[in-house]
Amino acid sequence: MPAQVTYKGAFTDYLRCPPPHLPEFAFIGRSNVGKSSLVNLLMGRKKLARISTEPGKTRLIHHYLVEDKWYLVDLPGYGYARVSRKSREKWARFVADYLLHRSNLVCLFVLLDIRHPLQKIDSEVFRWLHNNGVPFVLVFTKADKLSGNQRARSLASLQRELACEWEESPPLFLTSSVTGEGKGEILTFISRLARSWKEGGNGE
Repeated sequence: MPAQVTYKGAFTDYLRCPPPHLPEFAFIGRSNVGKSSLVNLLMGRKKLARISTEPGKTRLIHHYLVEDKWYLVDLPGYGYARVSRKSREKWARFVADYLLHRSNLVCLFVLLDIRHPLQKIDSEVFRWLHNNGVPFVLVFTKADKLSGNQRARSLASLQRELACEWEESPPLFLTSSVTGEGKGEILTFISRLARSWKEGGNGE
């Protein structure tokens, strides 16, 4: 059954976002990683987040209120080669401001295509998040594109790369917007964190 979702708007500044009275869970990733498809999967909608053939289409901070309990936040991605350097720097600044100063941000979901090895920019993003104390988890998308053996090998390779960065890598989820894999696990994870956030006296 689709979640009750209300689109609350698109913003260029975290100060203009909805009042921080509810927990937020943000999603970010590189070009063509399948972010819009995953958002649609989680919300049980086909066209909630528009899937574009133009990389870098998401240029604002999009807020969706879910079940009047928490916000799903669709962030502009990173690593778009076709976008001007000036534009990339501008987006990077306002996304960084959001991640650093949004008091009700509970967790950032960083999306990675399981078919591809980590790129330099991925490692740079992970390092920046870690150094700035931004809580994040990893979401591997497009799991349906690989066979069972291919998936296992790719996942093992990615985990080895992550082990070079941390003694203990962030939590990770394996997903497919085609088969629905990972949807339940992510929503359960979000519900648990949202409940803990509320029980901690936040948003009051």
